[in-house]
Amino acid sequence: MIDTVVKLGGGLLAHAALFDRALAAIAAAAPGRRLLIVPGGGVFADTVRGVDRDLHLSDDAAHWMAVLAMDQYAHLVASRLAGGVIVEDLSQIDAAISRATVNVPVLAPFRWLRKTDPLPHSWTVTSDSIAAWVTGQVGARRLVLVKPPHARGDALVDSYFQRALPAHVTSRIVAADQMEALDEALRG
Repeated sequence: MIDTVVKLGGGLLAHAALFDRALAAIAAAAPGRRLLIVPGGGVFADTVRGVDRDLHLSDDAAHWMAVLAMDQYAHLVASRLAGGVIVEDLSQIDAAISRATVNVPVLAPFRWLRKTDPLPHSWTVTSDSIAAWVTGQVGARRLVLVKPPHARGDALVDSYFQRALPAHVTSRIVAADQMEALDEALRG
């Protein structure tokens, strides 16, 4: 159903011009490809981390609040991405891809994850691991993780990521300031 899952890091929000350039690259790569965007949590998840630090949330509360933060970022991404459309589960992803117009589904994952609850509830699981799990669920072969500038290497993913990533999936981390590498990863 999906060729490539693109995890759009929340840290890009601190770099508005790169955020817009990354969205433009995704929109340009979308025709003829079946892409799915999985948002990070960004400043929305950082707020949850701050509340957790100050008020000591339960692991369950922190987990679900952080996933809801991904939903907030999804709405922002969909509103700024040409062809972006919010989806919440497999059937909506399939419907968005099947339309005659070029649509780029942007996953708001809370409802799907709440229903299936496939991952541990801790800060060792971030949107990177959620994107890895989603990649397996949609049958994609590739996961492109778009990170903020100067991001390099596998150490940039959470500690659960390798367990969540299916064996058949190829993952690639690309810094948003490396536009040629991003274009290549999206079109590959």
